[in-house]
Amino acid sequence: MGEKGWIRMVTAQTPTNIAVIKYWGKRDETLILPVNDSISVTLDPDHLCTTTTVAVSPGFERDRMWLNGKEISLAGGRYQNCLREIRNRASEVKDEEKGLIIAKEDWKNLHVHIASYNNFPTAAGLASSAAGFACLVVALAKLMNLKEDQEQLSSIARQGSGSACRSLYGGFVKWIMGKIDDGSDSRAVQLADEKHWDDLVILIAVVSSRQKETSSTSGMRESVETSLLLKHRAEEVVPKRILRMEEAIKNRDFPTFAHLSCADSNQFHAVCLDTSPPIFYMNDTSHRIISIVEKWNRAEGAPQVAYTFDAGPNAVLIARNRKVAALLLQRLFYYFPPGDGIDIDSYLLGDKTILQDAGINDTKDVEDLPPPPSVPGAKENSPAQKYVGDVSYFICTRPGRGPVVLPDTSQALIDPNTGTPK
Repeated sequence: MGEKGWIRMVTAQTPTNIAVIKYWGKRDETLILPVNDSISVTLDPDHLCTTTTVAVSPGFERDRMWLNGKEISLAGGRYQNCLREIRNRASEVKDEEKGLIIAKEDWKNLHVHIASYNNFPTAAGLASSAAGFACLVVALAKLMNLKEDQEQLSSIARQGSGSACRSLYGGFVKWIMGKIDDGSDSRAVQLADEKHWDDLVILIAVVSSRQKETSSTSGMRESVETSLLLKHRAEEVVPKRILRMEEAIKNRDFPTFAHLSCADSNQFHAVCLDTSPPIFYMNDTSHRIISIVEKWNRAEGAPQVAYTFDAGPNAVLIARNRKVAALLLQRLFYYFPPGDGIDIDSYLLGDKTILQDAGINDTKDVEDLPPPPSVPGAKENSPAQKYVGDVSYFICTRPGRGPVVLPDTSQALIDPNTGTPK
């Protein structure tokens, strides 16, 4: 296996995803097997992603992990499941540059260091655990030379965080719930790549980047145990919606896509309310955003924007095209202007070119925005209420590609000499 001093590293970058047909409820807590299929859109990793560096060295005494610079415990079952599954599938690695060979059986005795960084808030309802576990699996699979394909890797990522399996692909992804008890058929497949429907523009309103009160894991468990609506949803509603959503994506049928996304998001939150005790993920700002979108869609006579909310108050708004996205941004900035001292550059992250389309260069332009036409009373010049500071910031993004391994060692998060974070 060569000398003791070497460190071998791999860095990967993995997108997050947002479900448009929701996963809520497990039939097996340990294997993370869902009670229904789900469908998601992968978000552009240029704007929302996890970067993870994994390193191996005979000098490492134990497995260690750092998230956003802070060391965290790897004792949890989910991390252990992913590490065990990947070690069991590891193959021989020949590193000619370092002049070393790691035999298949050596992997069981070698320890890894993991450093992970999210470029978006962790545990605030933006699927950070999905991107995180997917990235961990992709990076470790490359490090240990796994021969499994993306679909098989998605089954491993699922055991870390259910929705992580959907971050193994770009574009539009379906997590097939599977029927077998061991979970071997519960995996993700790509329905269409990110170029298939590239008209779509996604605006995320980060209403709160605080950690949520009820974690998704405990929330799901309580819903499965107490909500009759969840049972009806999983058995009767979702199977039909999955078929219709697959068709809508295939045909780029935005009205159906929007109708299903909004209805499924609302039903997921209805299940949370139907749980005992009830779970409140959305807040007043979330409800105001829904109202703005619903009124606009009705006024236009056809859906212009779809909304969906995961287990948190942040709104993910999907506009049918760029022109609609610019109008949506004007509306959102009108109702939710930035607080004092916040400049436009830090109020809109991601694809900033949408600001030009919306005719917004600075906070003065926001102050000068006219009331949206659908505001009741706008014709009589009565000012519509504004909610300054209720949105922390916005992110503009789009459907994006799947995971990549970064060949540039300068992008690694671990120091190649010390084996600890840079």
